[in-house]
Amino acid sequence: MSYKCEICGKQSVSGGSYSHSHMKTKRTFKPNLHKQKLVLDGKTQTAYVCSKCMKSGKVVKPAK
Repeated sequence: MSYKCEICGKQSVSGGSYSHSHMKTKRTFKPNLHKQKLVLDGKTQTAYVCSKCMKSGKVVKPAK
């Protein structure tokens, strides 16, 4: 399973890191994912969801 949001598809992105001496190294920028129980396609599932989707209300939580 990839490190990816199930709602919006946000995933890791590669880029460059620059130190004080301007040495360049590769690094990855990872999304802020959380494991949540939510309703997908009418079923309750556990999935990784980014915090932006949780804040915006795109995540439908199951009834208790």
